[in-house]
Amino acid sequence: MSAAIIFGLFLALMLTGMPISIALGMTVLTFVYTLTTIPVDIVAQKLFTGIEKFEIMAIPFFILAGNFLTHGGVARRLINFATSLVGHWHGGLGLAGVVACALFAAVSGSSPATVVAIGSILLPAMQKQGFPQRFGAGVVTTSGALGILIPPSIVMVMYAVATTGLQMTGPNGERVTSASIGDLFIAGIVPGLLLALLLGATTWYRAWKHDYPRLPKVSLRARWTAFRECAWGLALIVIVIGGIYTGAFTPTEAAAVSAVYAFIIAVFVYKDMRLADVPKVLLSSANMSAMLLYIIANAALFSFLMTNENIPQAMTEWMVGLGLGAIGFLLMVNILLLLAGNVMEATSIVLIMAPILTPVAVRLGINPIHFGIMIVVNMEVGMCHPPVGLNLYVASGITRLGISELTVAVMPWLLAMLAFLALITYVPAVTMFVPRLLGM
Repeated sequence: MSAAIIFGLFLALMLTGMPISIALGMTVLTFVYTLTTIPVDIVAQKLFTGIEKFEIMAIPFFILAGNFLTHGGVARRLINFATSLVGHWHGGLGLAGVVACALFAAVSGSSPATVVAIGSILLPAMQKQGFPQRFGAGVVTTSGALGILIPPSIVMVMYAVATTGLQMTGPNGERVTSASIGDLFIAGIVPGLLLALLLGATTWYRAWKHDYPRLPKVSLRARWTAFRECAWGLALIVIVIGGIYTGAFTPTEAAAVSAVYAFIIAVFVYKDMRLADVPKVLLSSANMSAMLLYIIANAALFSFLMTNENIPQAMTEWMVGLGLGAIGFLLMVNILLLLAGNVMEATSIVLIMAPILTPVAVRLGINPIHFGIMIVVNMEVGMCHPPVGLNLYVASGITRLGISELTVAVMPWLLAMLAFLALITYVPAVTMFVPRLLGM
């Protein structure tokens, strides 16, 4: 009954057009004030303690690093390097877009930032070369979603934060700990590369089928020159992932290092950004960070209420009692998350759903790392379909295409992403290969 009241009130507030973060806080405040004996002062305390976790500091740093890289000329150099590698294949610039998005995703951690950085440079060039506008928009919109699967990923940080400290038991009653940020980053490597390969194959097939333009093949010397020009940006991948794996620093420290490094290469190495532009980037990063941290604070408040009412435990017992098994449960979760993606953005979905669904998954014998990556892939799909797909709106601003036109444009790649989601869901070895190889 408590769960029905809480979620019913939350949905009612959302239907009024209230922002999700405020709807979360108002739901908790209303329920606490009218139906519990919890002091209302607790609400204010939980708003502050909800963002006191050390891991949350990684989010503003990764956002800042992504903004420095977006404005610092890194994207242009990555596109040149990608074009030198695959530009001579069918749909060369489209394939270069997929490769460039994958590379930029590995240094930014943000899907919208990837779409903006790569799309704003690549799409005009594709149109100039004779590619249909819808083709280019479809490539960049879906490939930009790699920004939240290829580590570092802000959504992975969100999932780790949302599930940290959960009391979870396995199918035999054993205690199971939640997935850490480092675990998720390592686990995302193979799925990220595999999805990039799948999107590239879809791009190549459509370009081959319609005989889209291709560029002349460049020499090895030209490829080496393009690589050297973007090497400073690519080094960030080694610094972040290598530093976390070797234990040189934690994921949060890696985020801070990446922000400082991105500032140095944007201002002093590539010199595409002036010192006078830095305050503008800092302000933009602060605005985005404040928005996400406010959502996290209210989601932590919402999570506290659910825990206080024993809702996760009750839902775990209820779902296990349905006898769905792991296969049926994963199918139900995918449907639920894809439907949620129609009305909510990725951050809110992860912060609300992960604390509820992860204990159930663990109880059914599903590894929390595998489950976390599956949720991230669901969020990727949600970013590319209407009505609230964030990548669609970002791409619309670049291409001037309407959302309905973009929805049609992304459909071939979106279907490929859905097939990939099924693979990740039911073949956990894809996700767990590298973590098990490293003894995680």
